Amino acid sequence: VQLQASGGGLVQAGGCLRLSCTASGSILKINSMGWYRQAPGKERELVAKIRSGGTTNYADSVKGRFTISRDNAKNTVYLQMNSLKPEDTAVYYCNNGGLQRSLRPFDSWGQGTLVTVSS
Repeated sequence: VQLQASGGGLVQAGGCLRLSCTASGSILKINSMGWYRQAPGKERELVAKIRSGGTTNYADSVKGRFTISRDNAKNTVYLQMNSLKPEDTAVYYCNNGGLQRSLRPFDSWGQGTLVTVSS
């Protein structure tokens, strides 16, 4: 299963961006879809995750500013990022976990998209 992420870029503090990530391949079901980020010199951290039933969880640092959503028909997960702060600057990675048509599980990562927030 391959993931293709897009939507990163340069934005001023207080601005917004929307990230998208589309999965392709032999997919039977995607259980969890999430976004992680890694800032320079820091470990990768969970930003937000959404499960097949629609339940979500967010990092405390983004609650109230970021919204994760999914379009199951398109195998796509979105991350709407509002009120961006310089500390949100990072490479953002999407991650999906689920089952392939062969009934083998998968856990795939996208290539990463850079988000830069200027002060």
